[in-house]
Amino acid sequence: MTHATPPGWYPDVNMPGTERWWDGTAWTGHTRSAAAAQPVAPAPQPVRRGAGTTTRTVAMTVAGLLVVAAAVTGFLVLGGDDGGTRPVSTPSTGAQPTATGSAPGPTPAEGPEDDPTVLVDQLDGVTLQVPEGWEKPENTLDDASTMRTAGSYTCPGDSGSFCYHGTVTVRTAGGTDLTDMKALAEADIGTAADRAYGKNTVGDLIHGGIRSQKDLASKPVTVAGRTGYLVRRQVTTGKGPGGYVQSLVFPSAVGSETPVIVRFAFDAGQDALPLSLMDSITRGIRPIGDATGGGVGSTVAP
Repeated sequence: MTHATPPGWYPDVNMPGTERWWDGTAWTGHTRSAAAAQPVAPAPQPVRRGAGTTTRTVAMTVAGLLVVAAAVTGFLVLGGDDGGTRPVSTPSTGAQPTATGSAPGPTPAEGPEDDPTVLVDQLDGVTLQVPEGWEKPENTLDDASTMRTAGSYTCPGDSGSFCYHGTVTVRTAGGTDLTDMKALAEADIGTAADRAYGKNTVGDLIHGGIRSQKDLASKPVTVAGRTGYLVRRQVTTGKGPGGYVQSLVFPSAVGSETPVIVRFAFDAGQDALPLSLMDSITRGIRPIGDATGGGVGSTVAP
């Protein structure tokens, strides 16, 4: 019988020295330094005496330990000589119970992950500026870091699925031996088109099928201080207006610089989604911690 791993902070193998929060089902975007974890002190044990030790002596020893523990706790809560209030540290995996006895999840410190204008991809070490009128969904089918236009519509095909006029996803390149940025972008653009305008995860045609594709751009580009490559393509579909897709590939800003793929999908005929917005989003990609030319609070407009 398989037992699920309980929620808690666990070492992030992709970011040495960092712990990532596991919610019991999947990894979240919340991380912290491993040095921030506070070990839990073991409970004091009574000292064993000789055969003549009495029950009264043991009781007095335990009572004395409880008084010391209470004094230490009071000092931590009320503070020292400065009269200020100091926070009490909690165990690394413990959650504070509420009045009703339930245990809420961890509340991470405010950071880029909590800013609605910034999409953070911790695994690949980059941030993207979220355009005005877009959102960051908490969950996606393929677990890619995603931002998309707010509000869905029924896809024009026969699948009954829901579509979004604009979507941008970030993922690590996998399942390929290609390392050249141009070759990766050229190999990925077909997948980007099929995922956006071809078939859904169960094989249904979401836009009536792809009728034709036409390359609009294929060029090197600098992304987050690294040389990458992009391929942009127009897609004509059997139903609906079709759209535009782009595969942008560049070396990761962290670790072994594994290639990162950013996929764009914009529906055609949308005034709020000009192709220049793809360029603006690309220019706004930054390594985590680098706010030059962007950062928390910045926005990208069409």
